[in-house]
Amino acid sequence: MKKILIVDDEVNIGLLLSKFLTRNSFIVETTTNGSSAMDYLAKQSFDLVLCDYRLEDTDGKEMLIKIKEQYPSTGVIIITGYSDIKLAVELIKLGAYDYITKPLYPDEILNTINKAIEMQIALNATSSEDGTKDKKTKVNKQAQAETGEFVIGQSNASRDLMKQIILVAPTSYSVILTGESGTGKESVAKTIHLNSPRKDKPFVAMDCGSLTKELAGSEFFGHEKGSFTGALYTKIGHFEMANGGTLFLDEVGNLSYDIQAALLRTVQERKIKRIGSTKEIDLDVRIIVATNENLGDAIQKGRFREDLYHRFNEFSIHLPPISQRGKDIMVFANTFLGTAN
Repeated sequence: MKKILIVDDEVNIGLLLSKFLTRNSFIVETTTNGSSAMDYLAKQSFDLVLCDYRLEDTDGKEMLIKIKEQYPSTGVIIITGYSDIKLAVELIKLGAYDYITKPLYPDEILNTINKAIEMQIALNATSSEDGTKDKKTKVNKQAQAETGEFVIGQSNASRDLMKQIILVAPTSYSVILTGESGTGKESVAKTIHLNSPRKDKPFVAMDCGSLTKELAGSEFFGHEKGSFTGALYTKIGHFEMANGGTLFLDEVGNLSYDIQAALLRTVQERKIKRIGSTKEIDLDVRIIVATNENLGDAIQKGRFREDLYHRFNEFSIHLPPISQRGKDIMVFANTFLGTAN
């Protein structure tokens, strides 16, 4: 039987969780503060710690750091009374399996705990032996996500990346993807789209790196026939094509300042007009952007608008280079060979 330690300063919640999990064949201990929780961990081995974020003597983040430093084979799930996706991502980057908000629902708790324990078993096995295809399946089964062409690796960096994708996908947040060229930013954007409520709507990708200043307005917003020299037909722009779905803007740092201003108006007003038209078109588009440069530096140098950056940066994901994901090389190689054949 698997052992779980519940850490919650609300005694009634701890008691209810303990009874529920005991009925579901877990061995359970409960405590109300961080200090006694660490005492329990020093004396007994636990498969999982279910820890409230706000405790009388510490918080969930500090507890998570201590547990992962001293007991890396123990899984951790954080419970909190409010939803904050950026905090959730921070906790997951620090090693938490998941982040559950109150009120607590029995089916959700049980499902999350079972997946966390399954994943921890796989991680512990992987840390003691070289990874195999079987282990990769166990490690990634927790995602249960549509991945399209995105390849899920075996490294900790890949697992963290997938967790962030799963976290942000169901939301309507705009996302900035950062990382070197070739790290798979468009694949990540597609995976976010496939796991969002917009998955049955268009995913439209646009390469801003090859976009000239003269054509940018037409490519983004479209134009009417005869609206300028060479406009021989009516053109639908990328925003309109992506309406209801997701617009992916690759290498957004290359856009001219004028086009950035036009994009800012579009994001704020959620409306566009085709060039040469007076008719406004309402927009419902999620925007995901990607860049291989530091937009913070671009803002400091006056090349990128800070207000537009903040509009895009509701959520950010950094894609590590393959040099930091050694365990993934054979996974990628086998996948690409399989695709080629």
